[in-house]
Amino acid sequence: QVKFVESGGGLVPAGGSLRLSCAISGTFTGYGMGWFRQSPGTRREFVAAIAWSAGYADYGDSVKGRFTISRDKDQNTVYLQMNNLKTEDTGVYYCGDQRRPQAAFGSWGQGTQVTVSS
Repeated sequence: QVKFVESGGGLVPAGGSLRLSCAISGTFTGYGMGWFRQSPGTRREFVAAIAWSAGYADYGDSVKGRFTISRDKDQNTVYLQMNNLKTEDTGVYYCGDQRRPQAAFGSWGQGTQVTVSS
């Protein structure tokens, strides 16, 4: 069974940067991987996704131009480089998989907390 472990979160001032990692244990056979985030009292929000084989990336409107998703097939890891962080980027960041195109994401890891201070 494939599992995901997120890491790299922390406390950073507004304007700063963080890089999140999502380590994939087991053999990944899905279509893509994605990052989502959630703050208390809000719904889980799409942040970014990448097609595992082709590398095509997609981003939520609020992070376009600031965040970059990438994957390392050899390391079986997905990254989220976050630059020019804003206080509204605060939340728990989760990675999950997409079994096939257009399918919902799932199989979430435990999440990693990102806190951006003003």
